[in-house]
Amino acid sequence: MKIVLLGYMASGKSSIGKRLSKKLSMKFLDLDDYIIEKEEMSISKIFETKGEVYFRLIEHKYLKEILAKDENFILALGGGTPCYANNMEEVNKGNTSSIYLQGSTATMIERLIKKKAKRPLIASLGDDKIPEFVAKHLFERRPFYEQAKTTIKIDDKTKKEVAEELKKLLN
Repeated sequence: MKIVLLGYMASGKSSIGKRLSKKLSMKFLDLDDYIIEKEEMSISKIFETKGEVYFRLIEHKYLKEILAKDENFILALGGGTPCYANNMEEVNKGNTSSIYLQGSTATMIERLIKKKAKRPLIASLGDDKIPEFVAKHLFERRPFYEQAKTTIKIDDKTKKEVAEELKKLLN
């Protein structure tokens, strides 16, 4: 079984993926961490030195590499991954379970303001600019996220509750 978690930044893809991997005794992979390891460079450094086009090319290449593995795993995508290079077609091939961790715009704004310093994409934005940034991003990305085979609502749920819901869904 290959489980792919997708959604906007701060939707809990990595933390929920790690919890779920323990519950299901499956390997957990984070696409961003995989890229960092392969490129020997942070994501922000790749963007800074090689640009977004290069990043999106290698992101697609490494996504295909992971999906081609003959093993069971849970994979957390980057927030933008579904939106480029027909990545959702790759994700949805075969027996992969793609799951959209869907948070409302209000939930995503609240989470991102709390963790702004850890998010290079928004770290330089004033708190008053984040709602518009998030709303615009979600509007643009939703059609890609909604190509997932399953959607789980994360509003007003703990990561533990979402992981438990996913475990029940997948068993």
